[in-house]
Order: sequence, then structure tokens, then C-alpha cells
Amino acid sequence: MSRRTWARRTAGVVGCLVVALVLWAFWLEPASLTVAEHDLSLDWPGDGSLRIAVLTDLHVGSPFNGMAKLHATVDRTNAAQPDLICILGDLVIQGVLGGRFVPPEDIVVELARLHASAGIVAVLGNHDGWFDHDRVRHAVEAVGIRVVEDRAIRVNTPTGPLWVAGISDLWTGRHDLTAALAAVVDDGAPVLLLTHNPDVFPAVPARVTLTLAGHTHGGQVRLPFAGALIVPSKFGQRFAAGHVVEGGRHLFVATGLGTSILPVRFRVPPAVTLLTVRPAKH
Repeated sequence: MSRRTWARRTAGVVGCLVVALVLWAFWLEPASLTVAEHDLSLDWPGDGSLRIAVLTDLHVGSPFNGMAKLHATVDRTNAAQPDLICILGDLVIQGVLGGRFVPPEDIVVELARLHASAGIVAVLGNHDGWFDHDRVRHAVEAVGIRVVEDRAIRVNTPTGPLWVAGISDLWTGRHDLTAALAAVVDDGAPVLLLTHNPDVFPAVPARVTLTLAGHTHGGQVRLPFAGALIVPSKFGQRFAAGHVVEGGRHLFVATGLGTSILPVRFRVPPAVTLLTVRPAKH
């Protein structure tokens, strides 16, 4: 084989790889949908387990993420039979390249089909705040979903009573942690704290059993060895995705469903996150 032929073939292979990667990152992966299951062993009372579905960063209207995708997301969530469903904000889009805005009143028509024995709870995100926080909140509450921003409620679950507290968005809301936990009493029930932005986690007290967050999208692009290149957090990759344990406190950051700014996902597929929380074995 001549040097010129070798060079042409090499260039052809490289070109095909580049095209394949572009198609994967800008089409195949953003258009996909999966259920990501995780087991968490925590200081949880009793002997049973609690199944929590987490839907975050829906960004309905981002490319390949319209109402049909939301319909499929609701179907996949219901099929997983969660005990509790937590929505962590960013239902709408703001300035996503190639996106088409979907009003919150249309989005909640699909969310109203969600069902879980312990109910559905929510906090809102920065994109919801930038659009119109009160409008999004009213739409969500109109279909029976409880918004728990800067307050706490006590719910009954298959594993017993549970405090569910929420913090309004760090960038656009009060994000009042004290108010969020004010109603929580030391009655032995675990505390689940919902927040859109994980950057509040360093201030979360030990009384909280598990904090759930979204916002980061896992960076949307996660390269081998390098990890997520851009994470919208002042802590960088520290809270980029997954289960984080610091000082005995637990955080789980879900990578979400839609895209923000650029319609790209690579090695961070859109996912309904399903957490099975079990008592830790001592």
C-alpha cells in the first residue's frame, strides 16, 4: 500500500468516526430514553425498601424532547411502579439552540398521568424561574402535584412516615434551608430534601437523610478519563452526578431528561432515575 493510499484510508476512517460521534451526540443519545436504577443503603428505618422516581431537567421543547418524549417518560415512570415521584424542576426551556417553547400548562397535562402510592412532589428550577416561576408553580399544583419549596410535608409511604422538604432554586428563589426544615421534628422519620441545584448540599444538616438534586445534566458531555468538561456548579465535578457521600450525609444528583443551551448529550443519556432506598446493614 502506498503512503498516499494509506493516508486517504486513514482520513476516511477518521472522517467516519467523527460523523458517527456527531450523530451520536447530537441525535441518537439526546433522542434516547432510559431508566437508570440505583440502590442506596442509608440510615433508613424498618426492613423494607422505598422506590423513588426522580424526574428532573425535563426541558420539554428541547430538540428530540417534545411532548411525545414526555408521554413516553411518564409511561416509563409509571411502569417502574415507584412509591414516590420527585420532580426537581426545569420543566420549560429558555434559549436552547433548536428548541421550541412548550407552555407549562401543556406540560402538566402529561405529568398529571403520573401515579405513585405516596404521591408526587416537586420543586422548580432556574429555567422555570427565568420564565415565570408563579405560572409554572400554579400549572403544576393545578394537576395535584405538591410543590414543597421552602417548606416540608409529612407523607405516608410503604416503609412508614417520611418528611419531604424542598428548597426553592438557588439562582432564582429564596433557597431558604431553615424554612424548608422548620416543620421537621425529631420523630424518627427519615427526611428527604429536594433541591434543583446541588450547590446547597454543603449547608444541609445531618438530620436530612437524603438530598436529591438535578440541574447539572451530568455535564451533558462526559469524555472518557476527562469526565464532564462543563458542569454548572461552583464546585465543578464534585456534585456533577450520582451518589455523593460527605461527612456521613448523602446526596444523589440525577442527570435529567432534556438539554440546555446546546442540544448535545454524550455518555450521559436522558434518564428517569429510579432509586431503591434500603436500610444499611450494620
